Amino acid sequence: MTKKIETFGFSNEFLGLEFLFLLFHFVESLISRQKKSNNKIMKFFKKLAVSVLCFGSILSFAQESGLGAWYMYFGNNKISKKLNFHNEIQYRNFDGIGDLEQLLIRTGIGYDLTENNNNVLLGYGFILSQPYVKGEKSENIEHRIFQQFITKQKFGRFNLQHRYRLEERFLQDDFRMRFRYLLGLNIPINNKEMLPKTVYISAYNEIFLNLDSPVFDRNRVYGALGFIINKNMRIEAGYMNQLQENKNRGQIQIGFYNNIPFTKN
Repeated sequence: MTKKIETFGFSNEFLGLEFLFLLFHFVESLISRQKKSNNKIMKFFKKLAVSVLCFGSILSFAQESGLGAWYMYFGNNKISKKLNFHNEIQYRNFDGIGDLEQLLIRTGIGYDLTENNNNVLLGYGFILSQPYVKGEKSENIEHRIFQQFITKQKFGRFNLQHRYRLEERFLQDDFRMRFRYLLGLNIPINNKEMLPKTVYISAYNEIFLNLDSPVFDRNRVYGALGFIINKNMRIEAGYMNQLQENKNRGQIQIGFYNNIPFTKN
């Protein structure tokens, strides 16, 4: 018999719904403050928000399928000409919503070596996990420091991103180090460039390697459709398959990306 536990005194179902409603309210407020946003974009986003909420509700009744769902917010905001503030939150579920698998919060400060092309970043992550152990929910917390380098390339319509990340993972009873490499690709569909109102294809492959034994930790393959709301915001919805040593599991992923600068410089 499985047992769901509460997080910070609230049920996971309540936290999941609250997270989604707060996320969409926050995103809508960001869009409304953008001077160049128009009514069509607002209507599109509202329809998308309703669709996502309905989709999450449907998935919550499909727990036996083993399909999880991740709801994600990514912020990458300029604080000066060279510095950027990275912030993200990911609400990861075993099912559609309400059965928390992991809550991940990451932040960091990045520095542009070349504008919009090469960036180094130092960051911190807080990870709350609630895995099932012999049918019972357990809970563990991880603190993580990471160093990251991102470089971008463009070949015609193909926009490539290489991300190299080294992690120092402070687990409750252990310390581990891990290397990650992500190769990402964005391809605009209805425009030649990644411009506002562009629909695009997004894909990536990311491999995770431990610096001790066993070396292989996991591999993620992702494919999605995205929409560029304006020059600072975009959304994506897709599917990610995660391969680990003893299991292979799929995840629905919905992400919002916010690059609104904190400074005009």
